[in-house]
Amino acid sequence: MQKSKREIVISNIVLIGMVSLFIDMSTEMVYPIIPLFLTATLGASPAIVGIIEGIAESIASLLKVFSGYIGDKYRNKKVLTFIGYLASVVYKILLLLASSWVGVLIARIIDRTGKGIRTAPRDALVAQSSDKGKLGGSFGLHKMLDMAGSSIGAFLAFIMVTVGLKYSAAFMWSIIPAVLGIMIIPFIKEDRSKEQKSEKMTFRGLKLNWKLKLYLAVMFIFNLGNSSNTFLLLKAQDSGFSSSHVMMLYLIFNVSASLLAIPSGKLSDKFGRSLILVPGYIIYGLVYLGFAFFNSKILILILFIAYGAYTAFISGAERAFVAEVSPHGYKGTVLGIYGMIQGIGLLLASIIAGAMWDHISSEAPFIFGGILGIASAALISVILNSDRSLKDIKRETL
Repeated sequence: MQKSKREIVISNIVLIGMVSLFIDMSTEMVYPIIPLFLTATLGASPAIVGIIEGIAESIASLLKVFSGYIGDKYRNKKVLTFIGYLASVVYKILLLLASSWVGVLIARIIDRTGKGIRTAPRDALVAQSSDKGKLGGSFGLHKMLDMAGSSIGAFLAFIMVTVGLKYSAAFMWSIIPAVLGIMIIPFIKEDRSKEQKSEKMTFRGLKLNWKLKLYLAVMFIFNLGNSSNTFLLLKAQDSGFSSSHVMMLYLIFNVSASLLAIPSGKLSDKFGRSLILVPGYIIYGLVYLGFAFFNSKILILILFIAYGAYTAFISGAERAFVAEVSPHGYKGTVLGIYGMIQGIGLLLASIIAGAMWDHISSEAPFIFGGILGIASAALISVILNSDRSLKDIKRETL
């Protein structure tokens, strides 16, 4: 019996989500360990940690726009997704060989290069597979599976730290889920019938709506204060949490984001993107200000839960907004531009945060980020205004 269109759509998004689940499980098994490995074992300072994260993420961001463009032009989104995820395995192998912070930097560059290659084509595949009017829910489903993998990985990291497993052993075990994730990719379907392969497709043909341009500009300003999550982990450790408890906090953040991803995505479909995005940025601002002024362990626990809520609110609704107002045929390219802007902001933010931490105080990066978060919420509210403005944007891109 032939599958209905609805069944095919669901299975494709679930498959993409399952790939992300396994890869993120692998990544998060080592991600919360990296700052501890760098500072406690290799003797790196918080500024070095910021530089490593910033350089790695900036390389990824620059690649996102090109991979999105290539995926649109040559309709090879699935191939690019596979290549990008393959880098995750190479990353773990290089971590095993690292004996200095330079080795970790090289490993992180490889990992983020893979992320830069895969992210825009993968998001375009999700958008391509989504039912009309349910784009937020589709991205929410993908994010839920993505964060579920992160939660499992963070829990395994907690177990490994608690039992005193060596860092090298943790890096080795993390390779297994990465391989499992890659094995799912051949089963994902890429619908090329919706797109026209065009060798003449160029960046000059890309015309963005002015409101989308303003939104991306505000997002860049916001990202100047949105430094790597590594600094949240360092702040928790600085507040008296043990290494194993830091792992647990990171797990709680991931669980919070996973549980709220689908509901927030669906709410953005029903009530409009602005009614989800603006509260999301407000939550971020309050969370960062909370990290700056509170040292109570209970309050920090609550802040990590709230940070998961911010992640869920923003991830699905924002990608859905960018995808649905993108010009026809350039969906992957625009999602790549979106990712590139995020990454460049993260590079600058991580460098700024590291310098503030070292030369001002550990609270300074969070005060800076919190202020930018609140200001961005106000600006985004003005830009999006209402559901009517979103309809106007969509009409202009047709």
